[in-house]
Amino acid sequence: MDLGSRDAFARMGTLGIEEEFYVVDETGQPTAGIDDLIYGSEPPEPLVDRLDHELFQFTIETQTPLIERPADAAAELGRVREALVDHATDHGYQVAAAGLHPTAKWRELDHATKPRYRAQLDRIQYPQHRNTTAGLHVHVGVDDADKATWVANRLRWYLPVILALSANSPFWNGFDTGLASARAKIFENLPNTGIPTSFEDFDAYQRFERRMVETGSINDRGELWYDVRPHTGHGTVEVRTPDAQRDPERVLAIVEYVHALVMDLAERYEDGESPSRLRREFLDENKWRAMRYGHDAEFVTRSGEDTVSLATVVDRECDRLGIDGLRDLFEAPSGAESQRTLHESAGSEALRESLLLSQ
Repeated sequence: MDLGSRDAFARMGTLGIEEEFYVVDETGQPTAGIDDLIYGSEPPEPLVDRLDHELFQFTIETQTPLIERPADAAAELGRVREALVDHATDHGYQVAAAGLHPTAKWRELDHATKPRYRAQLDRIQYPQHRNTTAGLHVHVGVDDADKATWVANRLRWYLPVILALSANSPFWNGFDTGLASARAKIFENLPNTGIPTSFEDFDAYQRFERRMVETGSINDRGELWYDVRPHTGHGTVEVRTPDAQRDPERVLAIVEYVHALVMDLAERYEDGESPSRLRREFLDENKWRAMRYGHDAEFVTRSGEDTVSLATVVDRECDRLGIDGLRDLFEAPSGAESQRTLHESAGSEALRESLLLSQ
């Protein structure tokens, strides 16, 4: 049983960015492409050993190399995306990015045949059969396992903020869901998802991983799909809550914020700050508000006694952490708003075209 180890947590502040995308045809419609792009050809550098697929044959995932310095994130992300688009183009495909593909109809699309996914489909059934989601995952290296667990606990209040800023999936199965991030709600129908409870320390988290495997609840630790987790293989805190994004600047703004948050919380851990006690129900309420309202969300504060707008949170966080990308991200129309506006004015074809990664 592979459970990772404390030893994996050895470096502070490194970055890794995982992005999920859609393989589409010349009209922007989903098409099965993993046989050609994953199994039938060798991808170019820097995608060697960093390109995989997800549950459906039209979903694909990239990983950046280990990023030693945050200042290098833009260049590494750009290299990976350019290589992916070139690889797809060479095989007659295009690549689209959003939390959900707006016209993908899960009943008409083929699942991947990898044994891991067949086992998931067999165990989970309907919720996994319709899981056409695409997310953005950000890894930040932490140099101590207990510190990583403490940071993951404290990050939970910020996850709805990150989701609201990234909300980019109003359409699903061809219709407007009324949500800003329908991806988050669809994905949350799977087991072992959403905002987790807190863990006393790393040993408690590792015991949980082991018991989930031993009881047959999951086949491997990678099937703990919570919005944040200490990654016991990579030695990182992994934030999994954002929708996928077409615009790399949006990705980089989210990455900048997650990195700054982890570094700030790590310092607080070192200073001996007491962990805060957050009711799980309020965390879930805040996530619902993010899914529903996106940039217009207001969140229940840590005290549970009042609410705070996303605009106020963004201002406070940018000032507190010395970052700017978050403010730019908030002041621009959200992905969900942009999708709705374009769909209303120009229709589905223009919407699909707007989600394509450029060459």
